[in-house]
This record gives sequence, structure tokens and C-alpha cells, in this order.
Amino acid sequence: MIIEELLQKVENISKDNTILYFITRVLKPEVKASSKVMDKYLFKVYQIDVNDEIREHLYTLTQEQLTGLIKRKTELHEYDVITDDTAQLFTYQMTNKAMSFYDVVNNQLTSNPPKIKSLEEIIVNEELWAYCVGFYNDENEWIYTFRKILAAKVAIDENDSNKKSKFQKTIRTIFNSKSQKLELIEGETVNLDKQIDCIYFEDTFYIAKKTQFEQIIGLEEEYKHQANEVVTELASTNMFEGLEIISKQIELNPSIHKKLVRLTKIGNYKDLDAKTIKKMQKICKKYGETLKLKDGKLFIEDENDITLTLKVLADYYKLGEVSGKAYGTYAGKQLQTTQ
Repeated sequence: MIIEELLQKVENISKDNTILYFITRVLKPEVKASSKVMDKYLFKVYQIDVNDEIREHLYTLTQEQLTGLIKRKTELHEYDVITDDTAQLFTYQMTNKAMSFYDVVNNQLTSNPPKIKSLEEIIVNEELWAYCVGFYNDENEWIYTFRKILAAKVAIDENDSNKKSKFQKTIRTIFNSKSQKLELIEGETVNLDKQIDCIYFEDTFYIAKKTQFEQIIGLEEEYKHQANEVVTELASTNMFEGLEIISKQIELNPSIHKKLVRLTKIGNYKDLDAKTIKKMQKICKKYGETLKLKDGKLFIEDENDITLTLKVLADYYKLGEVSGKAYGTYAGKQLQTTQ
């Protein structure tokens, strides 16, 4: 298993060969509003000097996390936009990917990123996006782990009351076990969580936290853009009434984005006709649901209609070949028969 191999590599790396990086995100200058989300942002990498205690923590943490993944004995699956089990381990290939984050893992991290002396240097104009820990051995093989940074877990002191900051001023404290008192923390702080979201090695991400991974590399926001494109394609079939209701939901409900993007992989809507719609209506009736039609077209009046329409377009209703039992899921991989 590749995770076991990665753990062995990390264990054979000296703790001194552990480097911490911060990754920021910034809007590209003069970007067009119509541009894809993946084309709107630049990611920048900065190296952070750390003391031996933090380096030890990051090194040990990575070993613990990899060991935990191995104990789960979960098989690796190729990344898909919708899956039944988000606790699975997924792989995502970065080869030939046309996205801004490609530059992070293939160029910036391998090109001796600039060092910073304070967070204030970068967060004035850039969004602190993620942190990365790099490990390298004598053969110059690199393993990188990533963790998404939430804005609420970053703080800087504001000595100048007129100074603008993206982060709300809060009182930060720590309990000193020696003095047994609650004491103020001064200076800049970033919480480094005791887990990792994904690992990167030789052009492949190994994903432990699917949602956070999607946030880090920009997939989550790209799905919203793609969802709007899907609605445009649905309209071009001239087999729908009420698509504007779906467009409104795209703005209000992020959970609908992936379901719409899933349709592009299945592609059933491209050959939609009156005969297929009648079959869809019959299947829905079989399971106690009513698929609305108007003039032979799929008719959407409310959120329930959206849910049901997406189900029939995504082949949500599935039948077990062996048991004959019916199942409902947006996920699934098409199989090729040999007969």
C-alpha cells in the first residue's frame, strides 16, 4: 500500500529535513468577472523558520497521521466529485492539470520559496490559505503534507488602532501549568491542527479529508462555476421548464454544485427526449415520487422538484444485480459487461 511506503520514507528522513511553508491566495490583477474560478487566483508559497520543538511536532504528527490511515485499512480510490463514503482514501493526479495550484506543487515548493519574518508581511494583501510541511531525503525525494488554514485560527497583534486587518482583534490566552494562571499570548499566532488533509508525492495527492482537499486546491469554488455551466447546457436541450430556480439555488445552496457537476460525467441529459422523460416519470412513480411535466418537458417549481430532477438525470435509482434490491445514490462507477 502506498501509504505504508510513504510512512517508511518519512521514518527514514531526518527530523532536521522538515520544513514548514505557508500558502497564500491572492486575486489576479485585472481578472475578468467571467473567468473560471481556477483562473482567478494565484497561490504563493513562503517558507517559515521554526524551532526544534515545532519541527519535532510536525515530524511526529505526520507519522501519527500516516499510521492512523494505515490502521483504517481503507482502499485507495480515484477521486470523484461525488462518492458514497467520504472516509475513503482518494488519489488525485496533478499531471497536466490546468489550475493555479499546479504551480504550487510543481514549481514553487521545489524552487526554494522566499522566507518571511512575520505573518503581517503577507496577510495585508494576501489570504493565508493553507500550510504545508515538506520532508526530503538524501535522494532529494520530497513528500508534502497539506492542511487548510481557517481565518479564525490566525491572529496578529494590532498595536496601531487605525491599522486595518482582515482578522478581528481577540484576546488570546493560554493556561500556564507552572504558574497555574491564564496568561495572555502576545505576537502573531497560527493554530497548527493535529491532523493533515492530504499528502503529495510524485505528482499525486493522497486525500484523507476530501472536503478540505477540495478547498485547498480550489475545486470547491470551481464546482460552483461548473454548476452554472451545466444549467446552461440543460437549457440548450429545450427539455426543461423552470431552470431559473436551479440557478437561484446554486447561489444559495453549495450542496447542489457537486450534483450538477456529476451530471457532466454521466451525460444522460445530452440525449434527453420525450420518451426518456416518460420513463423517468414512471420510475419516480414506482418509488412513490411525482416527477412534474409540462408540455412534455421536465417542470421545476420548487426545491423538491430540483431534487427529483437531479436524481433522474444522475441515475440515482439503482438495482442490485444479485439481490434485486433497489438503492438510491448519486455515486457509482459505470461497469463494463463481458457478455
